[in-house]
Amino acid sequence: MAKVTELAAALAAPIAEANGCSLWDVEYVREAGQWFLRVYIDKAGGVSIDDCEAVSRPLSDVLDEADPIEGSYVLEVSSAGADRALKKPEHFRQFLGSEVDVRLYRPLDGRKEYTGVLRDYAGGDVTIETGGESRTFVKKDVALVRLTVHF
Repeated sequence: MAKVTELAAALAAPIAEANGCSLWDVEYVREAGQWFLRVYIDKAGGVSIDDCEAVSRPLSDVLDEADPIEGSYVLEVSSAGADRALKKPEHFRQFLGSEVDVRLYRPLDGRKEYTGVLRDYAGGDVTIETGGESRTFVKKDVALVRLTVHF
């Protein structure tokens, strides 16, 4: 049986595309005793609340009809965000040359977080340029990679 996130993604992608958006990611998580199905969408020029609503309403109907999730859950449709997490190879390819924050599971050289320009992504390993040098983090050490946001 496919995972809930895979089933939800298969249902959400065509709805997002029909509304001028693309599907960024799907999460199914439990928080404070409640299950959440989070659908993240993206669009050139940014995602508006109207885009989220345009995807959420038909997706809710399709999910009710397909019934891929046992029990109750909260459906949330939102923008991937400016500080979006990069998870899939296509995410990394899209943002090569962009500044990213890399968070590690364990400290490396006394630090768990590094910021630099994304230079490569290969087999889960992430290479950034930081402080004038190239640094590669192996997949098993990387907890999270997200776009850097400057305010």
